[in-house]
Amino acid sequence: MAASYLADNQQRFLDELLDWLRIPSVSADPKFQGDVRRAADFLKARLEEAGVNNVALCETAGNPIVYGDYLTDPALPTVLVYGHYDVQPADPYELWQSPPFEPVIKDGKIYARGACDDKGQAYMHVKAFEMMMRDGQGGVPCNIKFMIEGEEEIGSNNLALFVQANKEKLQADVILLSDTGIIANDVPSIEVGLRGLSYHEVEVTGPNRDLHSGLYGGAVQNPINALCAMIASLHDENGHITIPAFYANVEELTPAARAELAKAPFNEAEFEASIGLPVAYGEAGYSTPERTSIRPTLDVNGIWGGYTGEGAKTVIASKAFAKISMRLVPNQTSDEITALFQEHFTRIAPAGVTVQVRPHHGGEPVVTPTDSAAYRAAAAAMETTFGKAPVPTRGGGSIPIVAMFKSELGIDSVLLGFGLDSDAIHSPNEHFGVFNFLKGIETIPHFYRNYAAAETR
Repeated sequence: MAASYLADNQQRFLDELLDWLRIPSVSADPKFQGDVRRAADFLKARLEEAGVNNVALCETAGNPIVYGDYLTDPALPTVLVYGHYDVQPADPYELWQSPPFEPVIKDGKIYARGACDDKGQAYMHVKAFEMMMRDGQGGVPCNIKFMIEGEEEIGSNNLALFVQANKEKLQADVILLSDTGIIANDVPSIEVGLRGLSYHEVEVTGPNRDLHSGLYGGAVQNPINALCAMIASLHDENGHITIPAFYANVEELTPAARAELAKAPFNEAEFEASIGLPVAYGEAGYSTPERTSIRPTLDVNGIWGGYTGEGAKTVIASKAFAKISMRLVPNQTSDEITALFQEHFTRIAPAGVTVQVRPHHGGEPVVTPTDSAAYRAAAAAMETTFGKAPVPTRGGGSIPIVAMFKSELGIDSVLLGFGLDSDAIHSPNEHFGVFNFLKGIETIPHFYRNYAAAETR
Protein backbone atom coordinates (compact mmCIF):
# COMPACT_ATOMS: atom_id res chain seq x y z
CA MET A 1 0.00 0.00 0.00
CA ALA A 2 2.95 2.35 0.58
CA ALA A 3 3.77 2.39 -3.13
CA SER A 4 0.19 3.09 -4.06
CA TYR A 5 -0.11 5.89 -1.50
CA LEU A 6 2.97 7.56 -2.92
CA ALA A 7 1.73 7.11 -6.49
CA ASP A 8 -1.73 8.42 -5.63
CA ASN A 9 -0.39 11.51 -3.86
CA GLN A 10 2.82 12.37 -5.67
CA GLN A 11 1.31 15.27 -7.61
CA ARG A 12 -0.01 16.79 -4.37
CA PHE A 13 3.39 16.31 -2.75
CA LEU A 14 5.03 18.11 -5.66
CA ASP A 15 2.45 20.91 -5.68
CA GLU A 16 2.99 21.51 -1.96
CA LEU A 17 6.75 21.66 -2.43
CA LEU A 18 6.38 24.15 -5.28
CA ASP A 19 4.23 26.33 -3.02
CA TRP A 20 6.96 26.27 -0.37
CA LEU A 21 9.64 27.08 -2.93
CA ARG A 22 7.70 30.18 -3.99
CA ILE A 23 8.47 31.71 -0.59
CA PRO A 24 11.89 33.45 -0.88
CA SER A 25 13.26 32.44 2.52
CA VAL A 26 16.71 34.01 2.06
CA SER A 27 18.26 34.24 5.52
CA ALA A 28 21.31 36.28 4.47
CA ASP A 29 19.32 39.33 3.31
CA PRO A 30 17.22 41.25 5.91
CA LYS A 31 14.72 42.33 3.26
CA PHE A 32 13.45 38.73 3.14
CA GLN A 33 12.92 38.44 6.89
CA GLY A 34 9.14 38.32 6.57
CA ASP A 35 9.39 35.64 3.89
CA VAL A 36 11.65 33.52 6.08
CA ARG A 37 8.93 33.50 8.74
CA ARG A 38 6.28 32.70 6.14
CA ALA A 39 8.33 29.67 5.13
CA ALA A 40 8.45 28.57 8.77
CA ASP A 41 4.67 29.03 9.10
CA PHE A 42 4.14 26.97 5.94
CA LEU A 43 6.24 24.11 7.30
CA LYS A 44 4.48 24.22 10.66
CA ALA A 45 1.10 23.84 8.96
CA ARG A 46 2.28 20.93 6.79
CA LEU A 47 3.74 19.07 9.79
CA GLU A 48 0.48 19.45 11.67
CA GLU A 49 -1.49 18.20 8.67
CA ALA A 50 0.80 15.17 8.43
CA GLY A 51 -0.01 14.21 12.02
CA VAL A 52 3.04 15.47 13.93
CA ASN A 53 2.29 16.54 17.52
CA ASN A 54 3.42 19.56 19.53
CA VAL A 55 4.41 21.52 16.43
CA ALA A 56 5.62 24.99 17.32
CA LEU A 57 7.77 27.84 16.12
CA CYS A 58 10.54 28.10 18.70
CA GLU A 59 11.73 31.68 18.74
CA THR A 60 15.43 32.54 18.70
CA ALA A 61 17.35 35.78 18.46
CA GLY A 62 17.05 35.29 14.71
CA ASN A 63 14.75 33.06 12.69
CA PRO A 64 12.46 30.54 14.39
CA ILE A 65 13.15 26.82 14.62
CA VAL A 66 10.23 24.59 13.66
CA TYR A 67 9.90 21.76 16.18
CA GLY A 68 7.43 18.89 16.38
CA ASP A 69 7.39 15.32 17.62
CA TYR A 70 5.57 12.02 17.47
CA LEU A 71 6.38 9.99 20.56
CA THR A 72 4.77 6.56 20.52
CA ASP A 73 6.64 4.48 23.09
CA PRO A 74 9.66 5.33 25.27
CA ALA A 75 10.90 1.76 24.78
CA LEU A 76 11.31 2.43 21.04
CA PRO A 77 14.31 4.26 19.57
CA THR A 78 14.04 7.98 18.89
CA VAL A 79 15.15 9.69 15.68
CA LEU A 80 15.76 13.45 15.53
CA VAL A 81 15.19 14.75 11.99
CA TYR A 82 17.14 17.89 11.08
CA GLY A 83 16.77 20.15 8.05
CA HIS A 84 16.65 23.82 7.14
CA TYR A 85 14.07 25.99 5.39
CA ASP A 86 16.29 28.99 4.65
CA VAL A 87 17.94 29.28 1.26
CA GLN A 88 20.91 30.97 -0.37
CA PRO A 89 20.51 34.34 -2.12
CA ALA A 90 19.48 33.85 -5.75
CA ASP A 91 21.83 36.49 -7.19
CA PRO A 92 22.68 36.92 -10.00
CA TYR A 93 19.04 36.72 -11.08
CA GLU A 94 19.84 37.34 -14.74
CA LEU A 95 21.60 33.97 -15.01
CA TRP A 96 18.47 32.01 -14.11
CA GLN A 97 16.61 30.41 -17.02
CA SER A 98 13.39 30.86 -15.03
CA PRO A 99 12.77 33.10 -12.00
CA PRO A 100 14.33 31.50 -8.88
CA PHE A 101 11.17 31.82 -6.79
CA GLU A 102 8.73 30.82 -9.52
CA PRO A 103 9.44 27.07 -9.53
CA VAL A 104 8.96 25.05 -12.69
CA ILE A 105 9.39 21.39 -13.55
CA LYS A 106 11.37 20.81 -16.75
CA ASP A 107 12.84 17.54 -18.00
CA GLY A 108 11.99 15.82 -14.75
CA LYS A 109 13.70 18.45 -12.58
CA ILE A 110 12.31 21.04 -10.16
CA TYR A 111 14.01 24.39 -10.85
CA ALA A 112 13.98 26.89 -7.99
CA ARG A 113 16.23 28.30 -5.29
CA GLY A 114 16.10 25.80 -2.42
CA ALA A 115 14.77 22.96 -4.57
CA CYS A 116 17.59 20.68 -3.42
CA ASP A 117 19.24 22.72 -0.65
CA ASP A 118 17.33 22.09 1.48
CA LYS A 119 13.58 22.60 1.10
CA GLY A 120 13.09 19.71 -1.31
CA GLN A 121 15.09 17.33 0.85
CA ALA A 122 13.57 18.51 4.13
CA TYR A 123 10.08 18.14 2.67
CA MET A 124 10.79 14.49 1.82
CA HIS A 125 10.78 13.81 5.56
CA VAL A 126 7.43 15.52 6.07
CA LYS A 127 5.80 13.48 3.33
CA ALA A 128 7.53 10.26 4.40
CA PHE A 129 6.04 10.74 7.87
CA GLU A 130 2.60 11.38 6.38
CA MET A 131 2.93 8.23 4.31
CA MET A 132 3.81 6.13 7.36
CA MET A 133 0.81 7.52 9.19
CA ARG A 134 -1.63 6.73 6.40
CA ASP A 135 -0.36 3.94 4.18
CA GLY A 136 -1.57 1.03 6.31
CA GLN A 137 1.89 -0.52 6.69
CA GLY A 138 2.03 -0.48 10.47
CA GLY A 139 2.27 3.24 11.16
CA VAL A 140 5.30 5.00 12.60
CA PRO A 141 7.67 2.36 14.03
CA CYS A 142 9.68 4.59 16.39
CA ASN A 143 9.67 7.98 18.07
CA ILE A 144 10.41 10.90 15.77
CA LYS A 145 11.35 14.52 16.54
CA PHE A 146 11.58 17.22 13.88
CA MET A 147 13.88 20.24 14.18
CA ILE A 148 13.98 22.38 11.02
CA GLU A 149 15.92 25.64 11.31
CA GLY A 150 16.00 28.89 9.35
CA GLU A 151 19.64 29.95 9.60
CA GLU A 152 21.77 27.14 8.16
CA GLU A 153 22.93 29.29 5.26
CA ILE A 154 24.28 31.95 7.66
CA GLY A 155 26.04 29.71 10.17
CA SER A 156 23.32 28.24 12.45
CA ASN A 157 24.48 30.36 15.38
CA ASN A 158 21.09 30.39 17.09
CA LEU A 159 20.61 26.67 16.52
CA ALA A 160 23.60 25.92 18.75
CA LEU A 161 22.10 28.08 21.51
CA PHE A 162 18.73 26.35 21.08
CA VAL A 163 20.34 22.92 21.32
CA GLN A 164 22.29 23.88 24.43
CA ALA A 165 19.10 25.14 26.09
CA ASN A 166 16.95 22.15 25.07
CA LYS A 167 19.15 19.09 25.50
CA GLU A 168 16.49 17.04 27.25
CA LYS A 169 13.82 17.96 24.70
CA LEU A 170 16.12 16.96 21.84
CA GLN A 171 17.46 13.70 23.25
CA ALA A 172 17.44 10.96 20.63
CA ASP A 173 19.36 7.88 19.57
CA VAL A 174 20.39 9.19 16.18
CA ILE A 175 20.02 12.28 14.00
CA LEU A 176 18.74 11.86 10.45
CA LEU A 177 19.31 14.58 7.89
CA SER A 178 19.08 14.97 4.14
CA ASP A 179 21.30 17.87 3.12
CA THR A 180 23.71 15.76 1.10
CA GLY A 181 23.59 13.70 -2.08
CA ILE A 182 24.23 10.49 -3.96
CA ILE A 183 26.77 9.68 -6.66
CA ALA A 184 24.13 9.13 -9.35
CA ASN A 185 20.54 7.98 -9.67
CA ASP A 186 21.78 4.48 -10.44
CA VAL A 187 24.63 4.60 -7.89
CA PRO A 188 23.23 5.25 -4.41
CA SER A 189 25.64 6.43 -1.74
CA ILE A 190 25.71 7.70 1.82
CA GLU A 191 28.12 10.41 2.90
CA VAL A 192 30.12 9.45 5.98
CA GLY A 193 32.41 12.48 6.14
CA LEU A 194 32.09 16.23 5.79
CA ARG A 195 34.66 19.00 5.65
CA GLY A 196 34.73 21.87 8.12
CA LEU A 197 34.73 25.58 7.28
CA SER A 198 36.56 28.79 8.11
CA TYR A 199 35.07 31.84 6.36
CA HIS A 200 36.41 35.40 6.31
CA GLU A 201 35.92 38.82 4.78
CA VAL A 202 39.08 40.83 4.23
CA GLU A 203 39.42 44.58 3.73
CA VAL A 204 42.54 46.22 2.30
CA THR A 205 42.82 49.99 2.71
CA GLY A 206 45.28 52.31 0.96
CA PRO A 207 44.80 56.07 0.52
CA ASN A 208 42.16 57.96 2.49
CA ARG A 209 40.02 58.46 -0.62
CA ASP A 210 39.75 57.27 -4.24
CA LEU A 211 42.52 58.89 -6.27
CA HIS A 212 42.92 59.99 -9.89
CA SER A 213 45.02 57.26 -11.49
CA GLY A 214 46.87 59.76 -13.67
CA LEU A 215 47.84 62.13 -10.88
CA TYR A 216 48.71 59.41 -8.35
CA GLY A 217 49.33 56.24 -10.37
CA GLY A 218 52.81 54.87 -9.76
CA ALA A 219 53.23 56.80 -6.52
CA VAL A 220 50.84 54.95 -4.19
CA GLN A 221 50.07 51.34 -3.40
CA ASN A 222 46.87 50.32 -5.16
CA PRO A 223 44.72 48.31 -2.68
CA ILE A 224 43.18 46.21 -5.46
CA ASN A 225 46.60 45.33 -6.86
CA ALA A 226 47.81 44.55 -3.37
CA LEU A 227 44.83 42.35 -2.57
CA CYS A 228 45.21 40.40 -5.82
CA ALA A 229 48.91 39.80 -5.13
CA MET A 230 48.16 38.69 -1.56
CA ILE A 231 45.50 36.26 -2.73
CA ALA A 232 47.75 34.89 -5.48
CA SER A 233 50.42 34.12 -2.89
CA LEU A 234 48.10 31.87 -0.88
CA HIS A 235 48.82 28.92 -3.21
CA ASP A 236 52.10 27.70 -4.66
CA GLU A 237 52.69 26.21 -8.11
CA ASN A 238 51.53 22.78 -6.91
CA GLY A 239 48.23 24.01 -5.53
CA HIS A 240 49.39 23.77 -1.93
CA ILE A 241 48.18 26.40 0.54
CA THR A 242 51.10 28.52 1.73
CA ILE A 243 49.80 29.56 5.16
CA PRO A 244 52.44 28.37 7.68
CA ALA A 245 51.28 25.36 9.76
CA PHE A 246 48.08 25.08 7.71
CA TYR A 247 48.65 21.35 7.14
CA ALA A 248 50.12 20.64 10.58
CA ASN A 249 47.13 18.65 11.86
CA VAL A 250 45.68 17.38 8.59
CA GLU A 251 44.71 13.71 8.75
CA GLU A 252 46.67 11.80 6.12
CA LEU A 253 44.75 8.73 4.97
CA THR A 254 46.59 5.46 4.53
CA PRO A 255 47.04 4.06 1.02
CA ALA A 256 44.47 1.39 1.90
CA ALA A 257 41.92 4.01 2.96
CA ARG A 258 42.55 6.02 -0.21
CA ALA A 259 42.11 2.87 -2.29
CA GLU A 260 38.79 2.19 -0.58
CA LEU A 261 37.53 5.70 -1.40
CA ALA A 262 38.69 5.26 -5.00
CA LYS A 263 36.19 2.44 -5.46
CA ALA A 264 33.40 5.01 -5.82
CA PRO A 265 32.64 5.49 -9.54
CA PHE A 266 34.13 8.67 -11.01
CA ASN A 267 34.72 9.79 -14.59
CA GLU A 268 37.22 12.64 -14.91
CA ALA A 269 36.14 13.60 -18.42
CA GLU A 270 32.47 13.73 -17.46
CA PHE A 271 33.33 15.83 -14.41
CA GLU A 272 35.23 18.33 -16.56
CA ALA A 273 32.50 18.47 -19.20
CA SER A 274 29.76 18.96 -16.61
CA ILE A 275 31.25 22.30 -15.54
CA GLY A 276 32.58 23.38 -18.93
CA LEU A 277 36.29 23.11 -18.16
CA PRO A 278 39.00 21.58 -20.36
CA VAL A 279 40.85 20.12 -17.40
CA ALA A 280 40.41 19.68 -13.64
CA TYR A 281 42.80 21.50 -11.32
CA GLY A 282 43.96 21.03 -7.76
CA GLU A 283 46.58 20.03 -5.26
CA ALA A 284 49.35 17.94 -6.78
CA GLY A 285 49.53 14.32 -5.70
CA TYR A 286 45.80 13.79 -5.21
CA SER A 287 42.94 12.70 -7.43
CA THR A 288 39.97 14.96 -8.14
CA PRO A 289 37.66 13.05 -5.75
CA GLU A 290 40.32 13.27 -3.04
CA ARG A 291 40.78 17.00 -3.59
CA THR A 292 37.04 17.51 -3.06
CA SER A 293 36.70 15.35 0.02
CA ILE A 294 39.77 14.48 2.12
CA ARG A 295 41.98 17.51 1.40
CA PRO A 296 41.61 21.05 2.76
CA THR A 297 41.10 23.94 0.34
CA LEU A 298 41.18 27.73 0.14
CA ASP A 299 39.00 29.66 -2.30
CA VAL A 300 38.06 33.26 -2.99
CA ASN A 301 34.26 33.48 -2.99
CA GLY A 302 33.98 37.13 -3.96
CA ILE A 303 36.23 40.13 -4.70
CA TRP A 304 35.42 43.76 -5.31
CA GLY A 305 36.65 47.34 -5.15
CA GLY A 306 36.93 50.51 -7.22
CA TYR A 307 34.67 51.38 -10.13
CA THR A 308 32.62 48.52 -11.61
CA GLY A 309 29.88 50.43 -13.43
CA GLU A 310 29.42 51.04 -17.15
CA GLY A 311 32.18 52.75 -19.06
CA ALA A 312 35.49 53.93 -17.62
CA LYS A 313 36.46 55.77 -14.45
CA THR A 314 40.20 56.10 -13.95
CA VAL A 315 40.59 55.84 -10.20
CA ILE A 316 42.81 54.11 -7.68
CA ALA A 317 40.35 52.80 -5.12
CA SER A 318 40.74 53.56 -1.45
CA LYS A 319 39.63 50.05 -0.50
CA ALA A 320 39.43 46.51 -1.84
CA PHE A 321 37.52 43.56 -0.39
CA ALA A 322 37.30 39.80 -0.72
CA LYS A 323 35.48 36.89 0.86
CA ILE A 324 37.68 33.85 1.42
CA SER A 325 36.70 30.41 2.67
CA MET A 326 38.69 27.35 3.66
CA ARG A 327 37.31 23.81 3.77
CA LEU A 328 38.83 21.78 6.57
CA VAL A 329 39.45 18.07 7.11
CA PRO A 330 39.66 15.89 10.24
CA ASN A 331 42.06 17.10 12.96
CA GLN A 332 41.89 20.69 11.74
CA THR A 333 39.66 23.04 13.75
CA SER A 334 37.97 26.21 12.61
CA ASP A 335 39.46 28.23 15.51
CA GLU A 336 42.96 27.05 14.66
CA ILE A 337 42.68 27.83 10.96
CA THR A 338 40.93 31.15 11.57
CA ALA A 339 43.83 32.29 13.75
CA LEU A 340 46.45 31.07 11.26
CA PHE A 341 44.72 32.84 8.36
CA GLN A 342 44.29 36.12 10.24
CA GLU A 343 47.93 36.22 11.28
CA HIS A 344 49.26 35.26 7.85
CA PHE A 345 47.06 37.50 5.73
CA THR A 346 47.83 40.51 7.90
CA ARG A 347 51.56 39.76 7.84
CA ILE A 348 51.83 39.51 4.03
CA ALA A 349 50.30 42.94 3.39
CA PRO A 350 52.76 45.11 1.42
CA ALA A 351 53.83 48.55 2.61
CA GLY A 352 51.29 51.23 1.84
CA VAL A 353 48.10 49.34 2.85
CA THR A 354 46.47 48.16 6.03
CA VAL A 355 44.47 44.95 6.36
CA GLN A 356 41.45 44.00 8.41
CA VAL A 357 40.28 40.36 8.58
CA ARG A 358 36.73 39.76 9.80
CA PRO A 359 35.86 36.11 10.50
CA HIS A 360 32.34 35.05 9.63
CA HIS A 361 31.10 31.57 10.52
CA GLY A 362 32.97 28.32 10.83
CA GLY A 363 32.38 24.65 11.43
CA GLU A 364 34.21 21.47 12.26
CA PRO A 365 34.95 18.50 10.00
CA VAL A 366 33.32 15.21 10.94
CA VAL A 367 33.43 11.53 10.06
CA THR A 368 30.40 9.41 10.98
CA PRO A 369 30.52 5.69 11.82
CA THR A 370 29.63 3.05 9.26
CA ASP A 371 29.28 0.20 11.76
CA SER A 372 26.27 1.58 13.65
CA ALA A 373 22.73 0.22 13.58
CA ALA A 374 21.57 3.54 12.12
CA TYR A 375 24.01 3.46 9.21
CA ARG A 376 23.15 -0.17 8.46
CA ALA A 377 19.44 0.72 8.56
CA ALA A 378 19.99 3.53 6.06
CA ALA A 379 22.11 1.35 3.78
CA ALA A 380 19.49 -1.41 3.81
CA ALA A 381 16.75 1.14 3.08
CA MET A 382 18.62 2.39 0.02
CA GLU A 383 19.31 -1.13 -1.15
CA THR A 384 15.58 -1.86 -0.94
CA THR A 385 14.51 1.12 -3.03
CA PHE A 386 17.48 1.45 -5.43
CA GLY A 387 18.09 -2.27 -5.85
CA LYS A 388 21.77 -2.05 -4.93
CA ALA A 389 23.81 -1.33 -1.82
CA PRO A 390 24.97 2.29 -1.37
CA VAL A 391 28.61 3.31 -1.53
CA PRO A 392 30.02 5.16 1.52
CA THR A 393 31.56 8.47 0.43
CA ARG A 394 33.09 11.58 1.95
CA GLY A 395 31.48 14.86 0.98
CA GLY A 396 33.27 18.06 0.13
CA GLY A 397 30.74 20.41 1.68
CA SER A 398 30.26 21.49 5.27
CA ILE A 399 27.34 20.97 7.63
CA PRO A 400 28.76 22.46 10.83
CA ILE A 401 25.83 21.39 12.97
CA VAL A 402 26.74 17.68 12.58
CA ALA A 403 29.83 18.16 14.74
CA MET A 404 27.85 20.41 17.07
CA PHE A 405 25.17 17.73 17.55
CA LYS A 406 27.87 15.25 18.48
CA SER A 407 29.54 17.57 21.00
CA GLU A 408 26.34 18.95 22.58
CA LEU A 409 23.98 15.97 22.42
CA GLY A 410 26.43 13.10 22.10
CA ILE A 411 24.56 11.80 19.04
CA ASP A 412 25.88 10.62 15.70
CA SER A 413 24.15 11.57 12.45
CA VAL A 414 23.16 9.65 9.35
CA LEU A 415 23.47 11.71 6.16
CA LEU A 416 20.71 10.22 4.02
CA GLY A 417 20.71 12.67 1.12
CA PHE A 418 19.29 12.33 -2.39
CA GLY A 419 20.71 15.29 -4.30
CA LEU A 420 23.21 15.19 -7.15
CA ASP A 421 26.42 17.17 -7.66
CA SER A 422 24.85 18.52 -10.86
CA ASP A 423 21.90 20.09 -8.99
CA ALA A 424 23.65 23.50 -8.96
CA ILE A 425 23.03 24.26 -5.29
CA HIS A 426 24.15 27.79 -4.35
CA SER A 427 24.22 28.60 -8.08
CA PRO A 428 21.77 29.93 -10.67
CA ASN A 429 19.33 27.30 -11.96
CA GLU A 430 19.43 25.13 -8.84
CA HIS A 431 17.24 22.06 -9.34
CA PHE A 432 16.22 18.78 -7.77
CA GLY A 433 15.08 15.72 -9.67
CA VAL A 434 11.47 14.62 -9.30
CA PHE A 435 12.88 11.09 -9.21
CA ASN A 436 15.13 12.02 -6.30
CA PHE A 437 12.37 13.76 -4.35
CA LEU A 438 10.02 10.80 -4.67
CA LYS A 439 12.80 8.27 -4.08
CA GLY A 440 13.60 10.00 -0.82
CA ILE A 441 9.98 9.79 0.32
CA GLU A 442 9.95 6.11 -0.60
CA THR A 443 13.25 5.31 1.13
CA ILE A 444 12.93 7.15 4.46
CA PRO A 445 10.16 4.92 5.92
CA HIS A 446 12.34 1.87 5.27
CA PHE A 447 15.05 3.49 7.37
CA TYR A 448 12.68 3.89 10.31
CA ARG A 449 11.45 0.30 10.08
CA ASN A 450 14.97 -1.11 9.75
CA TYR A 451 16.27 1.01 12.62
CA ALA A 452 13.37 0.20 14.93
CA ALA A 453 13.76 -3.51 14.24
CA ALA A 454 17.50 -3.39 14.95
CA GLU A 455 17.24 -1.37 18.14
CA THR A 456 14.30 -3.23 19.73
CA ARG A 457 15.55 -6.78 19.30
